[in-house]
Amino acid sequence: MRILLTNDDGIHAEGLASLERVARTLSDDVWVVAPEQDQSGYAHSLSISEPLRLRKIGEKHFAVRGTPTDCVIMGVKKILPGAPDLILSGINSGANIADDVTYSGTVAGAMEGALLGIRSIALSQGYSYVGEDRVVPYETTEALAPALLKKLVATPLPDGVLLNVNFPNCTPEEVAGTVVTSQGKLVHSLWVDERRDGRGLPYYWLRFGREPVEGKQGTDLYALRNRLVSVTPLQLDLTAHEIRDQLSKALA
Repeated sequence: MRILLTNDDGIHAEGLASLERVARTLSDDVWVVAPEQDQSGYAHSLSISEPLRLRKIGEKHFAVRGTPTDCVIMGVKKILPGAPDLILSGINSGANIADDVTYSGTVAGAMEGALLGIRSIALSQGYSYVGEDRVVPYETTEALAPALLKKLVATPLPDGVLLNVNFPNCTPEEVAGTVVTSQGKLVHSLWVDERRDGRGLPYYWLRFGREPVEGKQGTDLYALRNRLVSVTPLQLDLTAHEIRDQLSKALA
């Protein structure tokens, strides 16, 4: 099995190194094509207004100055000797659940793989802060992902479906199990934080604000809050099929 790895945290991210160790429990034919720099929040974006720069950094390891989507396309269309059997995107530093899925470059890497007709799985790891330091227990994903991936790879999926897997912020021993979930809903908003540079000119940061959410049972939010591994099947078809008839009648 040929496996292509990518992420959105960048080629030197600790989570990518963890993912490679996971992938090597499944196959020896593992390739890494990841962004040169952090591409978090770039979602399913393409670099079409500037060239893609490619840098080989090791055997079967390549950095692309572009987005996770660019990396998957470069890997499949240019770098690998043949199409991969599996694309793994991650391990992201932080969960990709609920509304965050729409912003996630990690999920987008798997999304592009699904568009190319390749089985694709995004993996993310919850974290916490100790003081000002982010603590990401990648050992949880490393311990649990190999057995889980073997089951997921062996399970037939329809075209246009990818899997979004999130691991809770706890030790492997504290994980309560694995559940199949639906995408939850966060209560959050973005606001613009205006600041001034050394010359007094304005610049801006986008910032998140979130309300505490319990999360309905059966959602990815509920799973992570209860120390469960969440496996969410996502689909590329964004059509709201349930209101097509309603719209047709309104336009008749």
